[in-house]
Amino acid sequence: MNTASSTISTGKRAIRETALADLDGLRRRHPGAFAKSPLRRLFMIGLPVVMVALALAAMVWLDFSLVRIWNGLHRLGQFAILMIPPAPEGRFMAFSIALGETLAIAFLGTLTAAILAFPVAFLAAKNVIPNIFVHFGARRTFDVFRSVDTLIWALMWINVVGLGPFAGALAIACADFGAFGKLFSEAIEATDGKATEGIAASGGSKAHQVRFGLVPQVLPVIASQVLYFFESNVRSATIIGIVGAGGVGAYLTELIRVLELKQVAFLILMILVTVAVIDFISSKLRMAVIGKSKMV
Repeated sequence: MNTASSTISTGKRAIRETALADLDGLRRRHPGAFAKSPLRRLFMIGLPVVMVALALAAMVWLDFSLVRIWNGLHRLGQFAILMIPPAPEGRFMAFSIALGETLAIAFLGTLTAAILAFPVAFLAAKNVIPNIFVHFGARRTFDVFRSVDTLIWALMWINVVGLGPFAGALAIACADFGAFGKLFSEAIEATDGKATEGIAASGGSKAHQVRFGLVPQVLPVIASQVLYFFESNVRSATIIGIVGAGGVGAYLTELIRVLELKQVAFLILMILVTVAVIDFISSKLRMAVIGKSKMV
């Protein structure tokens, strides 16, 4: 049986190698087999045309004008000159506290979203919950939370709990809950089923299969995703602070309004340095987590 299978496999390989060696000859003798279908050809031509048409329509609709950009460049230059040299002007400590508040908003929001999304993600995974209504409902719940932008969540929570960093943390938690749920459930579905099959064969319950078969496989992926979202949420926390959700964004709004541009420049530099440091540390941690998962 094995000899026959080996012979068939060798024969198929030889036919494939012969066909590839005479590929040009095959194209000349059988042009119809290599010709693109009319529908595919129409798609390849029509797609760029449609994209260009949509881009032009969007430019007209949004009143896009290179002349306006050119005329505004000198104002941009004046704005940049007024920002030099960056200076805190006695507010370094206040800026540092606000920046720490922004980091706290990002950390608490990310952590809350990950903790809430982790168990619900198992309900959305088809290989854990075969009931179509359960995982369909869980996925649509994630879609609802994910479809609303963080800034909109911030405006909603400000009206619920008032101005301040608590509203910002809740906004990030709500937006990331949907994103984490989708990513976590996809990671769970992509796991190797052999581990859970082995646990089931040895008499393990469904809970044992999830705890010892799925969780060890998805934890490194989940940790990497949470770290990435944290560094992204530091930037998001800065933006939502502009609408009153706490953090350094509130200072940016006020300073720009009163044209204290040197302080604005200093604050922006502080944000850039902080984000760069977090990105560096987070990337190292992600590589360490992924590397350890590959070694296991």
